[in-house]
Amino acid sequence: MTATATSVDEPDQLEPQAAPASRGARLARRYAPAAAAALSGVLLYVSFPPRTVSWLALPAFAVFGWLLRGRSWKAGLGLGYLFGLGFLLPLLVWTGVEVGPGPWLALVAVEAVYVALVGAGITLVSRLPGWPLWAAAVWIAGEAARARAPFGGFPWGKIAFGQVDGIFLPLAAVGGTPVLGFAVVLCGFGLYEVVRQVVEGRRTGVVRRGAAAAALLSVAVPVVGALAARSLVSDKAENGTATVAVIQGNVPRAGLDFNAQRRAVLDYHARETERLAAEVKSGRVARPDFVLWPENSSDVDPFTNADARLVIDDAAKAIGAPVSVGGVVERDGKLYNEQILWDPVKGPLDTYDKRQVQPFGEYLPLRSLLGAINKNWTSMVRQDFSRGDKPGVFTMDGSRVGLVTCYEAAFDWAVRSTVTDGAQLISVPSNNATFDRSEMTYQQLAMSRVRAVEHSRTVTVPVTSGVSAVIMPDGRITQRTGMFVADSLVQKVPLRSSETPATRLGILPEMLLVAVAVGGLGWAGTTVVRGRRNGAVPGDLA
Repeated sequence: MTATATSVDEPDQLEPQAAPASRGARLARRYAPAAAAALSGVLLYVSFPPRTVSWLALPAFAVFGWLLRGRSWKAGLGLGYLFGLGFLLPLLVWTGVEVGPGPWLALVAVEAVYVALVGAGITLVSRLPGWPLWAAAVWIAGEAARARAPFGGFPWGKIAFGQVDGIFLPLAAVGGTPVLGFAVVLCGFGLYEVVRQVVEGRRTGVVRRGAAAAALLSVAVPVVGALAARSLVSDKAENGTATVAVIQGNVPRAGLDFNAQRRAVLDYHARETERLAAEVKSGRVARPDFVLWPENSSDVDPFTNADARLVIDDAAKAIGAPVSVGGVVERDGKLYNEQILWDPVKGPLDTYDKRQVQPFGEYLPLRSLLGAINKNWTSMVRQDFSRGDKPGVFTMDGSRVGLVTCYEAAFDWAVRSTVTDGAQLISVPSNNATFDRSEMTYQQLAMSRVRAVEHSRTVTVPVTSGVSAVIMPDGRITQRTGMFVADSLVQKVPLRSSETPATRLGILPEMLLVAVAVGGLGWAGTTVVRGRRNGAVPGDLA
């Protein structure tokens, strides 16, 4: 009796200990996909500059594909949003450096919606044959939408901009940022599909040759294409060379009010130019054919302020070469972020007005609504900048220099239009001083490296506070400055006039990929509808 009683009591004693572990396992299974989605988004962020581990984008998308394949679109929506948060929260933290976390969190919350919709779309196409192809196209369609709306779009975080140190970079010359990004995402999804096919084959003993071949091609085609595209990348001079000087004057760190700082920034750039002129006169540095100043190097309007005009004029005469000056100019009651071509003898000869102005930085959308909510928000952008309507290409000592001002470097059309308008070299004058030493500077520098390869042009990056750089047409940085130092870079660079396929094709590769995405979604949607009409749940079509 005693032994029997003991054996009956034992399960009652063990059951309370087993139950918590079971609940924990259920919770882990429930929330593991959400955690994995967020962490794979973080992994994608880590693949971006200033780090040089662009290959991490591949496992990030492999995990993302694993999480989404075969799930419902509602699950894809949630997992996509978490992936977007994991990626964009750290990537865009610099947007809150001066204005606090509110705008940063609001921006990320909105941008992650695009990734959520992409996640939902990927779940729909994930049952189609060759699903990595359709899924990668859906991702690029999401990037295309994000680059256009709202408020003119925000392309920051395009996959292409994280690939400046990877093997896929030459694909930028084939079809620009859409083709480069598509190749990376396709390869990432393809890697997961290869692993899935191997695991399934070992489990069932059956190898589906068509699915396995599609998986291998998803990895092989982007890699082989990138290797073949290297032939499109060249540093050979086609129109001779030019010796260019890039000026970084630096900015005051503290102790000056706004008006004084604006004048101090101008004085700093004039001083650095005059210092370089002394180096040239002594023979220690080659004489430049032209000189490039950053955006906002003269926030004092030289057309209405005689002192500012004299400072620029003296600097141009000292160096004895034309200077591109970044100014803030008021004309006909409108404010423009302008580049001014300043001749050492004739003074200002030409101008370029920035066309893609930054929302909430250079103009305030929904001004009346935001003012009603919080008047401090409207005070940060007191007057909206107006947009220019023509590409900027200056003829500087016989060289055709295309101007792409700061934020514009993120937009495919803005850069391409300067090249199709005849630019033999591209300059990206910028002002990153507001963002201190954040990763923003390096992210933007990476964009310029992609643009160099995309259009096979030398790209110069004059920045007020750094990092300024000279970039060869193959994306290599040959010279760069530090941050928050006064410095100058002088280098002989190749001038080129031939057009890459990306330059010639323009928006067509992106539109083709969007069409592929729409076709895949249509096919998947039709399959789901037919399955429901037949009273069946659509199975695995891959």
